[in-house]
Amino acid sequence: MSTTEAQAVEAFESGPPIILAPGPRTTDRTAPNPDDVWDLPYGTAWVYHGEGNRQLTRPVLIADGFSSGPTDLALTWELLEHGPYPLLSELRRRGRDVVLVGYHERSASILQNAETVMAAVIETIDRRVGDHPPAVGGFSMGGLVTRYALAKMETAGIEHQAQLYYSWDSPHTGAWIPVALQAFAHYVKKLNPGFSDQINSPAAQELLSQHIANWDDKPAPSERRRAFLRALEEVGNWPRSRELRLIALANGPGTGAGNGIRPGVDALTGEGIAVSGTKLRTQAEGESQLVANLRVVTTPNREVRTNGLPDIDGAPGGTLAGFGILADTLNALPPLAGFRVSNPVREHCFVPAVSAIALREPDTHDDLYTPIGDDELEETPFHAVKLASQSDTHTLVTEELATWFLDQLP
Repeated sequence: MSTTEAQAVEAFESGPPIILAPGPRTTDRTAPNPDDVWDLPYGTAWVYHGEGNRQLTRPVLIADGFSSGPTDLALTWELLEHGPYPLLSELRRRGRDVVLVGYHERSASILQNAETVMAAVIETIDRRVGDHPPAVGGFSMGGLVTRYALAKMETAGIEHQAQLYYSWDSPHTGAWIPVALQAFAHYVKKLNPGFSDQINSPAAQELLSQHIANWDDKPAPSERRRAFLRALEEVGNWPRSRELRLIALANGPGTGAGNGIRPGVDALTGEGIAVSGTKLRTQAEGESQLVANLRVVTTPNREVRTNGLPDIDGAPGGTLAGFGILADTLNALPPLAGFRVSNPVREHCFVPAVSAIALREPDTHDDLYTPIGDDELEETPFHAVKLASQSDTHTLVTEELATWFLDQLP
């Protein structure tokens, strides 16, 4: 018995949303109650005092990244504290005050969420005891939000007093969601609009180096991305205060070694009757590369091909389990709905290492895979960078990166 569109819609509504973003780890440890909560324009901040501090004294602002819906600061705490390295407790042990900054809508424009960060910086200065300079930055999109916020404050003549700006696996020259995943999202929009809405959200368009608004579009930087880059140019591209150091951390290596994902192989294949014929493939170089066959419920099989894109899924950089997130969500739907899939490849490169340190545009194989030499590091806008020894999960707080970061704080 075939699945009808009405049954497919009902099945999708019964399951969790498909959201391409780092998710919760399996833990029963909850975030402690914050010492203070700030209500900010378009967002909220949770404040945790460092050991020995009864008031805000040595602040470190941490801005949230991209997803859909409002920031869950309890989840932010979990991801930063209960991974391989307990970053937040170590910051507090060293007498640092943690200010976690979240947004009412994580997929809103970076320019809007920068208003939240600017307000948080001003609130930090107003509430701080003493004159210890803030460190301001963020993870993933949070690094771009804070980059723009500090640069805009300088352009407007508003003091931020920060002596350190940091970005942790932030896509300065663009992030990557496989065209195959974007096409699937738009192809099932009639059945499940949320996935397509995330891909077409303001923040996603500003972040992605290649975007499609409909399943059969040609990948290209969206007009929203171009507008965001123009907005950055209008504030000088980077904060440039004389006292401010700029640093970047990348969850990928500078050796040019890829993450092991081969180009042009099946990543997700439909097995259930509702998706029989669907096949999503990893990105390969060259012309007329087949990246997706799409057939969902009653629609005919469609092909999606790309031209001139690099083999970016396997590039050195922070990875996201985008194929795996989609597969897990489909396989969690009621079995009779017919959305069962196999998932040979779960991950793909999300933030290339060269993007995290703002060195190269991720346009070609050589851009992505050529080893980064010491002389090239001098060409980045940063005073110092830290590349991981291997490709890890996007924004993963490893001991290797975290201990280096802690040593950079003012």
